[in-house]
Amino acid sequence: MIIRSATLDDAPDMTALLNEIIAIGGTTAHQTPFDEDSMLRHYIAPDDLISCHVAELENEVVGFQWLGWPDPDFDSLPKGWAVIASFVASEAAGRGVGKRLFAATVTTAMQAGVKTIDATIRADNLSGLRYYSSVGFADYHRLTNVALSDGTVVDKARKRFEIG
Repeated sequence: MIIRSATLDDAPDMTALLNEIIAIGGTTAHQTPFDEDSMLRHYIAPDDLISCHVAELENEVVGFQWLGWPDPDFDSLPKGWAVIASFVASEAAGRGVGKRLFAATVTTAMQAGVKTIDATIRADNLSGLRYYSSVGFADYHRLTNVALSDGTVVDKARKRFEIG
């Protein structure tokens, strides 16, 4: 498995991977499929980017993890906090992809001066909750009755990881 920084050329593979996760449903707050331009703007090259890593297995992108500074208009996290998002292809689940991505993310977070990483995920995303707990995230808050873009109402668990 190769873990590396995402490039503009990864947009098609990352878009296909995320759109498959969206189509399956239940594990991401994203409900509208991405196109390559929105993938570039949202994950590969946004203004708030700290890092975006991809995991390749046999020349195929099987996961990616984004870390960015919080949008002050959306979330008033304390100074030094960053926000994480993780996506792994269903066929690669349980193969250590997320743990390998997180190791690379922690390295770049430390270099960027991040003190705490926030993972805000759907409370019904049991595999996501297990994943973040397994790499050292701890619960710190719960958002209740959050409406998704289609009107579905879910709770969101907020977990944090302290750097160093």
